[in-house]
Amino acid sequence: MEISKDIEIVNCGLFLRKERILIINDLHIGYEEALQQRGILVPRFQTKEIMELLEKMVGEVKPIKIILNGDVKHEFGKALKQEWREVMEVIDFLQKSGMEVIIVRGNHDPILAPIIERRGVKIVKEYRVRDILVVHGDKIVDVSKEVKRIIVGHEHPAITIREGGKREKYKCFLRGKWRGREVIAVPSFNPLLEGTDVLKENVLSPFLEDVIRFEVYVVSRGEVFYFGKVKDVGK
Repeated sequence: MEISKDIEIVNCGLFLRKERILIINDLHIGYEEALQQRGILVPRFQTKEIMELLEKMVGEVKPIKIILNGDVKHEFGKALKQEWREVMEVIDFLQKSGMEVIIVRGNHDPILAPIIERRGVKIVKEYRVRDILVVHGDKIVDVSKEVKRIIVGHEHPAITIREGGKREKYKCFLRGKWRGREVIAVPSFNPLLEGTDVLKENVLSPFLEDVIRFEVYVVSRGEVFYFGKVKDVGK
C-alpha cells in the first residue's frame, strides 16, 4: 500500500520505490536477554523472526540499500553478549544480500559503533533523499526548507481495535503533519514489541504532538488496513 507518493508500506517497513531503499525501525536486538536479566523468561526467537521477515521483504521489493532507523540494539549503556552476536548476524545477513547498510543513530545506540565498525557500516544522525528526511524521532532536529516529508521511529506506534467484546492491539503506521510537513511514524520491527497505544498512552516523539489528527494504517499478518484518523478510531 502506498502511504505517500512513491513510499510504500511493506509489512512493518517502508520502501522508497524510486531509490529502492528499504527503511525499518527499532529492531531492539537484545530485548530478550534484557528481559531475562530482569527475571522474565521468554524464548529466544526474535532475531530468527527478524531475519526471516527481512528475507521475505528483500525478496519482494529487491532493495539496493537498507536504512535501520535507530535503536538497533536495546540496552542503552552496554552491549550484552546476545546483542553483540545478533547485531552482527543481522548486519552480515543484510550485507550478504547485496545491500548497502546505513544506520540512523537512535537513543539506544550510543555505543553501537564498536559493534559494527568492523563491517564498514555507516552511522549517521539523519538521512536525506529527495524531499524526505529520515530521523529517529526522539528529539526535534533542524529541518531545511527543502524537506517536505519526515520519516520517524522511536514511538513504536500501535492501536487497540475493538471488535464486539474482543480487543486486540496492532502495530500501525501513522501519517500526519508537523509544522507544515508530512510525518510518517513507523512501527517497531521487533516482534516482541507491540508498541505505544496512541489511543491511551502519551506519545514519546515530539513529531507526534498532534497525534489525534494523524491517519492510522494497521498492520496485521503482513497486510495493511486504513482506519482513518486516530480521533475517529477511538469513538
